[in-house]
Amino acid sequence: MISSAIVDRYARAIFELGVETGQLSQLTEQVRSFAAVFASSKELRMVAENPLVPEDQRDGILKEIGSRLGLGEHAINSVRVLAARRRLAALPDVAKRLGSLADEKAGVVRAKVTSAAPLSEDFYVKLAQKLEAKTLKKVVIEREHDPSLISGVVTKLGDNTIDGSLKGRLQALERSLLQV
Repeated sequence: MISSAIVDRYARAIFELGVETGQLSQLTEQVRSFAAVFASSKELRMVAENPLVPEDQRDGILKEIGSRLGLGEHAINSVRVLAARRRLAALPDVAKRLGSLADEKAGVVRAKVTSAAPLSEDFYVKLAQKLEAKTLKKVVIEREHDPSLISGVVTKLGDNTIDGSLKGRLQALERSLLQV
């Protein structure tokens, strides 16, 4: 397991590179893109983390994947540095932390809205407006569906959770009845 200090150190280094070059949003998306490929490909992880694979072959594979993904020079070099220092396993966590640093700099907050069924676009627009009014930041909503909620929505904004689902209300009722 890679420590959070290591993840933070690499994410901040890539973040500072993005700020210096004026390409923070592109660099963040490109690192996220490579991290998604890395996390989803068992074969890539095996080759990239295998100490028996020669360094120049590993480097060539990473460059090739980066170019196929359309990554810029800074993103490819960031991934190559992680590989050279045997920290490529931390890439998904580094990408996640880099995303949160970029969001923080841009004044963006991410909200995860889980609903029992698909909701109208108008609902999401109004919800985003209300959350922006409360947080005084731009809110980006990530949508998810969970039929087990029965009805309603659960909104997670940072460490805060607003449970407006029927399942949540039934669980609260059950807890209150058990306390009697």
